[in-house]
Amino acid sequence: MITSPPYWGLRDYGVKRQIGLEQTFPEYVARLCDIFDEIKRVLKQQGTCWLNLGDTYYGDSPIRKKSSLKLGSSDPTALRRTVYSQAHVKAKSLVQIPSRVALEMISRGWILRNEVIWWKPNGMPSSAKDRFTVDFEKLFFFVKSQRYYFQQQFGGPKDRARLTHPLVSPASNKKRVYGYAFVAAFNPKTAEASRMRILRQGRNKRSVWAIATKPYRGSHFAVYPPELIETPIKAGCSKGGVVLDPFIGSGTTAVVAQKLGRNFIGIDLNPQYVQLAKRALRSLR
Repeated sequence: MITSPPYWGLRDYGVKRQIGLEQTFPEYVARLCDIFDEIKRVLKQQGTCWLNLGDTYYGDSPIRKKSSLKLGSSDPTALRRTVYSQAHVKAKSLVQIPSRVALEMISRGWILRNEVIWWKPNGMPSSAKDRFTVDFEKLFFFVKSQRYYFQQQFGGPKDRARLTHPLVSPASNKKRVYGYAFVAAFNPKTAEASRMRILRQGRNKRSVWAIATKPYRGSHFAVYPPELIETPIKAGCSKGGVVLDPFIGSGTTAVVAQKLGRNFIGIDLNPQYVQLAKRALRSLR
């Protein structure tokens, strides 16, 4: 399972019972985790679950009256203000929605294996002048049991040039760190085997991924780049397996799953997005 559900208080997707327009963020967290309870139910025992979720800042007016809802607003800031209600979070504070969801999922029996940082090198600029620009989102890696399917993924070494030279001094059997400085003695055979292995296949993939956002010309506001979910699908679902996305949106998950030789199940409340996904799949033929 891999998905990116609607973030809290950001957009109106124009359908009843949608996730994201709850009056309070505890309601949002509870409703989203209720959905993940069902995902946990249908997921294979060895299955994996990947959740991309962004945070939000609390609005200027933390008290909202239901009658003041202005659904369908083209102004994201105005729309965010309509979904805030009284809570113990002060205006201008990050709400920590991703962390709250992750903690609630852990309390409901999920095992959190990784918190991946999706760094966006081309992230959108911010007009805020009293804080830093946020250029990342989180991708959580959950499983339902301690034994699960996982295909190790590799990334390039941080300093390949350094690894082209032996890490051990033949004279003293001491490890070379930088230049020609050496540290305490250790097993030279193990060091050389590790060096050659990393040169050959790379090192175990790290948990900060630099992936640029990609433009999307269709009528969907939030589309994650295909590259973001390629690694999770390769790592967490074997070829011929099934990838579930309960918020299929524009169909990126389905397209990537098909390209990687996996089957898919996609769900969305908005019929227009279902058609977008079908159109994206037809482009593969």
